[in-house]
Amino acid sequence: MKKVRIGVLGVYRGTSMIRYCEVADNAQVVAICDKWEEGLMKQKELIHDDSVTYYTDFDSFIQHDMDAVVLANYANEHAPFAIKAMKAGKHVFSEVLPVQTMKEAVELIETVEETGKIYAYGENYCYMPAPYEMKKLYQAGKIGEFEYGEGEYIHNCQPIWHSISYGDKHHWRNNMYSTFYCTHSLGPLIHITGLRPVSVTGFEGTKNARSLSVGKKGGAFGIEMVTLENGGILKSIHGGLYQDSVWYSVYGSKGRMESSREDEQNDAYLRIFVNADEQEGDYAKDTLCNYIPKRDKDDQMKGFGHGGSDFYCMYHFAEKILGNPDADIIDVYEAMDMFLPGMFAYRSILKGGIPVEIPNLRNREEREQYRNDTACTDPKVAGDMLLPTMSTGTPEIGDEVYESMKEKWREEMDSDSGYVKAAFHQGEEAKK
Repeated sequence: MKKVRIGVLGVYRGTSMIRYCEVADNAQVVAICDKWEEGLMKQKELIHDDSVTYYTDFDSFIQHDMDAVVLANYANEHAPFAIKAMKAGKHVFSEVLPVQTMKEAVELIETVEETGKIYAYGENYCYMPAPYEMKKLYQAGKIGEFEYGEGEYIHNCQPIWHSISYGDKHHWRNNMYSTFYCTHSLGPLIHITGLRPVSVTGFEGTKNARSLSVGKKGGAFGIEMVTLENGGILKSIHGGLYQDSVWYSVYGSKGRMESSREDEQNDAYLRIFVNADEQEGDYAKDTLCNYIPKRDKDDQMKGFGHGGSDFYCMYHFAEKILGNPDADIIDVYEAMDMFLPGMFAYRSILKGGIPVEIPNLRNREEREQYRNDTACTDPKVAGDMLLPTMSTGTPEIGDEVYESMKEKWREEMDSDSGYVKAAFHQGEEAKK
């Protein structure tokens, strides 16, 4: 079988994609890039493959003889690299999130359209066993027409904050607003239903003592109440509440399906519960069933994080490049359907919690008003459209907090075991 030649940007999160190429029969890694030279060299020691070329400069990296690029760099910096890669003739797999601003969204979409290259959004939670099975059942009409759904991605990162923000006060995690990191909760619901979001109302969790203690300046959690194009409503919640949870529930006109409401050790996103009638209005009894779905590649995906979804999203990307008509990727338009509700939820919050419309960027005429919209919380990008990290303003956090986080990070990275934990995304973060 022909293998897709893949280059990976980012040795931290990118290790999962590198591992995929080591076990897959449809892809191979040929180049790795990271500005972090120490991490790059440690990655070289870990994979022991002399055929892989290593780069510290992205512009040189994208000239390498390869078919596709995986972007596993910072979550607020994917779009510029995706645009460069596609213009260099490479297909792109982008980790979350797709863009930081509306200006980037317009430019990204138009680059995909102009180059004709495949863009796949790596919202891996869509490929977890339970939500992926929900998509199959929904598209087959199992629960009828979508009416209401809920998705939640609760992850209290306080214990590992030093490992994922490095004590950098300017790190995107320390400066993101409450509804920014929204696609782990929203994405699977969009992928299940195939429906476009048309409006959103946002809510912000402002009680954030845990956040402030580690240097995070945004609200502790965010909520989006989204209306879809068919009139259905979904609720999305994500952020740093104390106890972690990943859960999805979908109600239709003749039934309901959901993932396990228990914690991960009790199957969580692995197990699905389905309670549906054959025909709307039957109100039959004893229709509830539950099971852990099985897929063709489950033997290969063992050991991959996020319920094996890290394996499956890369598998479908490679299959799409190879021309498989059944490859299930998240294209650039669906990626925006997953992300824009969070962006516009924050605009709703800043306006006092009023509903706001979500643009359909498939329409060229709707793009024009956002072509120069750089509103975000990143000073390097926003210019004179800089937003506060919270509706109450950007809090002041002393440098001593970041120095403490930086020292913890240095201590962890002093040993090889510390690096491996970080690079392979194991421990608490990889389990969510």
